[in-house]
Amino acid sequence: MIEAYTVEQIRAVEAIALERDGDATLMRRASFAVAAEVAQRVPFPHPGRRVVLLVGAGNNGGDALYAGAFLRRRGMAVTAALLKPSGSHPGGLAALRRAGGRILAHDDPAVGAAIRGADVIVDGIVGIGAVPPLRPAAVELIGQANATDALRVAVDLPSGVEPDTGRVRGVAFLADVTVTFGGIKVGLLIADEQAGTIVSVPIGMDMSGRPAEVIAMTDGTLGRMLPPPAPGAAKYSGGLVGIVAGSPGYPGAAVLCAGGAVRTRPGMVRYAGPQAGPVVARWPEVVAVDSPADAGKVQAWVIGPGMGTEGQSITLLRWVLGQDVPVLVDADGLTVLAGLPSLLQTRRRAGQPTVLTPHDREFARLFPDIELDDRLAAVRRAAWVSGATVLLKGHRTLIADPGGQAAVNLSGSSWLASAGTGDVLSGVVGSLLAAGLPPLLAAAAGAFLHGRAGQRAQRRGLFGAHALWDHLQVTEPASDPDGPGG
Repeated sequence: MIEAYTVEQIRAVEAIALERDGDATLMRRASFAVAAEVAQRVPFPHPGRRVVLLVGAGNNGGDALYAGAFLRRRGMAVTAALLKPSGSHPGGLAALRRAGGRILAHDDPAVGAAIRGADVIVDGIVGIGAVPPLRPAAVELIGQANATDALRVAVDLPSGVEPDTGRVRGVAFLADVTVTFGGIKVGLLIADEQAGTIVSVPIGMDMSGRPAEVIAMTDGTLGRMLPPPAPGAAKYSGGLVGIVAGSPGYPGAAVLCAGGAVRTRPGMVRYAGPQAGPVVARWPEVVAVDSPADAGKVQAWVIGPGMGTEGQSITLLRWVLGQDVPVLVDADGLTVLAGLPSLLQTRRRAGQPTVLTPHDREFARLFPDIELDDRLAAVRRAAWVSGATVLLKGHRTLIADPGGQAAVNLSGSSWLASAGTGDVLSGVVGSLLAAGLPPLLAAAAGAFLHGRAGQRAQRRGLFGAHALWDHLQVTEPASDPDGPGG
């Protein structure tokens, strides 16, 4: 499990490390980690490779300067562009001068040429204490850096990214690699396009025992959470999931949702709705009836994909939400629910778990008073207001439960932005709810598994939501580039 922390949490642990080890020691460890990451990624031979440091005031700039001194000693040609020469870290400046580095003011005419010719650009403009947007001089340098083919390395956090939210206001450094210290910042997981590969280095800061602000699944975590069935397992021990989906106008939604559930290894899938024929024709293991009241025992319900929004749909939603088992509401079910918010409050008072899986437009209908400019704050607020676990779909899907716990999904690709993929996701998460996973973990694990399936299908050149079915494996061979670390 990946754990991410707020600036406040990082600062508290940093204060302990500073008191114990001192600022100079922590800075030496941080700068060496940055230099080591650059050296590892730059092809040999190193002598003559051109490195440009974008240096702001304070310790973040100091880390960049000391890293430049280490790289200069490896024979690299290092140029530092100072945003504020008078405020630059004096020790870092002295170290780079002693190593033979070149130091320029940011507005020196030679800086542009240095950036254009760089093999590596290190961003040390601002750290976790700064709030975007950046000042014009920094914007100018970052714009030039982002336009190059150089390896771009951020020190602790890409400049221009809010550390606690991942929001970018204006321009931000587009990192290939971010070397972060002490613990991963929440914003790094959300602003993944800016952060690139995240390398977390403790440098003597111990986050153990600190509650994570946000969690993220990994392949290893998923494998431990979803082990193969035990030798004594039976269909009733694997989870019974019920699905209410599809309509004459949208028969495929029922088939896609049922397929997502079947391929996520439940003990049994029960389908209740007007598309029993197509569902059973594709998935003969599904037990199908016309009405959820006739379905028999289930341990979780999924309702909404393609079911329509009028008449009988309202009756069905009322009935399913009245059941004392976890319920996932998606798609048309969310549209109906937006007009019947009291149903959620009834379930909340009864302590019945509910999972909502909106995309942005559905979220706006359900929660018209909650702005989406800060997506993490929005999904937390929605979960608290509704009493439900909310999975907000997007390039970085975010999940929050009513208690404030939150997760971000790190798998997936733009391939998943196509019709029907959300129906498959509903079936996947519903199956995990029926298997007994708590709502937050079921949603997080389901989103991760669904995202991995999308990556695998895309890599194999397959298209259409149904292609996900064959790739909903918890694990694949070690050679799979989308496996651990992929």
